Amino acid sequence: MRAREIPSLALDSYQRAARIALSNHLVTATYPDRIALPLLRRWATELREDLLEMFGYRLEVTETTARLFPVMDELDSSQPARTASDRVFDRRRYSYLALSLASLGRAGSQITLSELADHVTAEAGQVDGVELATDRASDRDAFVDAVGWLAARGAISLADGDAGGWANNPSAGEALYDIERSVVVALFRPPRAVQHLRSVTGLLAGSDLPMEDGADDEDAVQSADPKETLRKVRRALVEQPVVYFEDLDQDGRTALAALKTVAEVELLTGLTSERRAEGVMLIDTSGRMSDTRFPSTGTIAQVALLLAGEISDRVIDPDSPELARHRIQQDTDLVDRLDAAIPGGGIFDDLAEFGLRAKNIADTDSPVLYPFVENSWLVSTVTDLVEKFGRTFAAQWQADPDGLRERAIAMLDRFRLIQSISGGVLVLPAIARYRDVMVSVKDRAPQTSLFDDTASDNTTSDNTASEDTTVGDTAIDNPAEQGNRGAHDD
Repeated sequence: MRAREIPSLALDSYQRAARIALSNHLVTATYPDRIALPLLRRWATELREDLLEMFGYRLEVTETTARLFPVMDELDSSQPARTASDRVFDRRRYSYLALSLASLGRAGSQITLSELADHVTAEAGQVDGVELATDRASDRDAFVDAVGWLAARGAISLADGDAGGWANNPSAGEALYDIERSVVVALFRPPRAVQHLRSVTGLLAGSDLPMEDGADDEDAVQSADPKETLRKVRRALVEQPVVYFEDLDQDGRTALAALKTVAEVELLTGLTSERRAEGVMLIDTSGRMSDTRFPSTGTIAQVALLLAGEISDRVIDPDSPELARHRIQQDTDLVDRLDAAIPGGGIFDDLAEFGLRAKNIADTDSPVLYPFVENSWLVSTVTDLVEKFGRTFAAQWQADPDGLRERAIAMLDRFRLIQSISGGVLVLPAIARYRDVMVSVKDRAPQTSLFDDTASDNTTSDNTASEDTTVGDTAIDNPAEQGNRGAHDD
């Protein structure tokens, strides 16, 4: 492992480079910032070896791009592409993004937004269920979101005009973009040609394992190389907010329990591990590797934190009825839904592969059962929180407690503190670290006049609030923030 050879004075720089590569699978001259690519180029040789050895990831570094090719062990719906306003991409935006990439790959050095829209419109007409009508405002907005995603990553750069003006009125507005061909080429590099796949599982780790006659998926996974088992566990540590022993097969549990496995990831990334009886969590105190932080500011994050504390108290409350318990439920429908969307007409039958479906194999003799909290209790609890702290919430959430509850629960689910199931949520062990939540509401001091000389005295406390207004501060056993690492480029 090359990280062990890095001098102590330079180790922090190397760890920052590793975090950048793991959290941004595509790095360009401007994305995620202007210092990221020079840093990765400085440590390119060492990073190539360590990322390949530890995770099985391949890193390609050029003068203009750095591209990490990860290995996916399972599908993850928690890391979608997002717009500049943090809106999750829908099917239409993903379609426009893919078609825009294809069009840019065939274009010259520059292209106008209307020309790109014409190309995408023509391509969309050949795909069932996809349409770009530039006379429809919703289509233009979705198209501009896809173009903005490409611009943010440096695939194109605005040379003249304004995309917003075109979106408002395509006959009056226009935008001209320079095309960065090296970034366009680096953006879409799938491990297999998609025309050779009948199932999305062909893109997952282990899909190319040879299968003997009569062998099933479980036999193939259980016979995996011990080195690959270690890599799979390390990948889970940097890709998932929490890794529970229950998620892994017996070999994976043994690897996760080994101190060396986690210590090597800590050395490479600079993250701090938190080990409990149920699993391991890596804490991102730097804030440079997580796409979402928790705890955090904003109404949704603060309500999620308060709700986590309430759920934890409910689980251990001796005066309340004992909660029912269930085992974690796997999402088996995601693969089927994605496979159903694959256009059958584009598959090369002679070269098509089905791929091996990767599984998390856990012992079934004594499955772990987790407390189940019903929706009715969650509704009541969030209602109480709104009544108690609602005056500090953003106005939109004061008027929409149901939406606030759903977003808060979704955030806890994303961080693997709970699992949403039909009728309620399963309470997962990591939520206990947020049990002792202490709230301190900061009231804004009244200003008696428009040009009050004392207004500056209130600035310090007022600026601690976010746009949604901070609900309170937290005091927990480990104040470090939990991060959810996600890479939206893939």
